[in-house]
Amino acid sequence: MKKNLIYLIIFFIFLVSKAYASYKEEIINNFIKTNNLSFDFKQTIKKNHEDFGDIEIKKETGNCIIEYPKLIYCLYDGKKRKVMVSNGKSLVIKINSSNNSYIYPLKSTPLNYLLDKNYLLNQLKKIEPNLIKNNFINFKLINESNRINIYFNKNNLNLAGWKTTDIYQNEVLFEVKNIKKNQEIDKKKFILPELN
Repeated sequence: MKKNLIYLIIFFIFLVSKAYASYKEEIINNFIKTNNLSFDFKQTIKKNHEDFGDIEIKKETGNCIIEYPKLIYCLYDGKKRKVMVSNGKSLVIKINSSNNSYIYPLKSTPLNYLLDKNYLLNQLKKIEPNLIKNNFINFKLINESNRINIYFNKNNLNLAGWKTTDIYQNEVLFEVKNIKKNQEIDKKKFILPELN
């Protein structure tokens, strides 16, 4: 009886690892064919206030365009009219309602890795994925000081989002919906806005 149970467990592990390998291969092949993405997003930021021991949660929505390599343009919904743009070297966040701008070297942010298609493909080939809540395939990337969880939709194998830690050590969950791939994109979107 114990012998049969061991064989059954080994067989089950073999089937599961084979299924994950198939998902991984299909996700990589799908990603190779992707030059750009446009999508809606929901961003959730958990800010830890260590002095007080509480957590503040901030949610924002909007839409983004990613052009590989390393270009992103996001327009946030709401009164602030916030825009986030990367030209491949710098990342600017501009809040149009208050005329405030913030500029960061792209390489100091997790987006440096998330927007680098070649880096992502190399990492996806090396890492074994995990199944999350039966809907998402998750890859955990660890590089230097960055921990990035990248999620793909199990059904259509498209990017579903990522979870990172921002430069202020806040946890950021970025959920992606309504993806369109390889659309014609206005390259002027990736010109950094004027800083104030």
